[in-house]
Amino acid sequence: MKKAKHFDEIIERQGGLKKQLTAGQMSMLAIGGAIGTGLFLGSSYAIQMAGPGVLLSYFIGGVIALLLMGCLAEMTSEHPTPGSFGDYAEFYLSPLCGFLVRYSYWSCLVLAVGTEVTAMGMYMQFWFPATPIWPWVVLFSAAVIIINLIGVKSFGQVEYALSVTKVVAIVAFIVIAVGILTFSSNPNFGLHNFTGEGGFLPFGIKGMWFAVIVSMFSYLSIEMIAVAAGEAKDPVKAVRTAFKGTILRLFIFYMLSISLMLALVPWRLSSTEESPFLLAMNLIHLPAAAGIFNFIVLIAALSAMNSQLYITTRIMFSLSRAGQASARLGKISKRGIPANALAISCLGIIVSIVLSITSPHTSFAVMMSISVYGACFTWLMIFITHFFFRRHHAGTALKFRMWGYPYLTLAGAILMAALMITTLFTDFFRMTLLFGIPFTLLLIVLYFCRRQATAADTGSPAQDVK
Repeated sequence: MKKAKHFDEIIERQGGLKKQLTAGQMSMLAIGGAIGTGLFLGSSYAIQMAGPGVLLSYFIGGVIALLLMGCLAEMTSEHPTPGSFGDYAEFYLSPLCGFLVRYSYWSCLVLAVGTEVTAMGMYMQFWFPATPIWPWVVLFSAAVIIINLIGVKSFGQVEYALSVTKVVAIVAFIVIAVGILTFSSNPNFGLHNFTGEGGFLPFGIKGMWFAVIVSMFSYLSIEMIAVAAGEAKDPVKAVRTAFKGTILRLFIFYMLSISLMLALVPWRLSSTEESPFLLAMNLIHLPAAAGIFNFIVLIAALSAMNSQLYITTRIMFSLSRAGQASARLGKISKRGIPANALAISCLGIIVSIVLSITSPHTSFAVMMSISVYGACFTWLMIFITHFFFRRHHAGTALKFRMWGYPYLTLAGAILMAALMITTLFTDFFRMTLLFGIPFTLLLIVLYFCRRQATAADTGSPAQDVK
């Protein structure tokens, strides 16, 4: 696991993937991953923690996401690779850091895939309340796996269509909600719901800050465009376009849609058993609105799962090509798909099937609380990597430049570290660090064991990780 002397060495070893994604597909890939269960179902957990103050939670999460996207856009414009921030951590920090980032992010998204497909099983109970969750988990998992096996071009087209569908749905919800609030005489609807039932911050600043952690899970996947850049036709243009469009759309969709939902539904009526958006549709009493919106949130979860499985496959492919996983996982099919990496990235689906059978009412919460660690750790490492990336390129004319360096980069890192520490003080996310710290220590042990084994096989001394 020798550290590469030039980044071109990392690019060369990851060759073979087909560059067929367009800038529009990449933008929708990022939106598709980020507008999913985290918004439509995860927001209910955030509301229970913060009340109407959840708006501040999602705003803070959005600011962190904006800073992260700026750092990633700068690094990705210089180095568009499938390993993305894992490659950057390897080159600008150390091979050990690259190993930790890739495996932490991979495990995070593997479990996120499980949360999405579990949510789909919960949504199907709207129409089939007597059926268990697990058969739906199996059905939708099979569909997503097939989509990812066909080829990256077909994947991009399917994901674009799914993402457009839910973007249109969110816009429709916004239009309907504005119309209801403007013309309805129902006294239960209105901005007074922001301050009633305990005020805007019924659980204080502490509750609002706790809910930021949920918002991070919701925004998770916007970093996907950095990974997808390795299969883009014109990666620099695609990254710039996606960066400018994705953040603006996410801010509008998240902030506006949650604001309108809170104006329609008193926050205390929100339940973690169903989407608060679906509850809003039920309260409006529009014909078939609840059924239609349930279909939309189902599509949203399917889209997010589809894009997340794609990314986990590419991260495992990158690990293999870096010599940090089995060489078999780096093999590419005739269609240009790392099929073996795809197979092992389906572990989250297996976990979700088991949990949906053994603990159907808590499986979503358990997987979300555990997967948050990988998300927070990866985002923290992206900020740290960007700091050293910019130092390395001091005085260089970069293709894209992040503003406010080093202050905003350091601010992002500090906020992420604070959020990770905060998880210890919440009942819901206590498993995050209790799982994450031992997991990271285990990864460090595995790294050095593999490093020693590689050195023994080649007959050369183990390479320094620095």
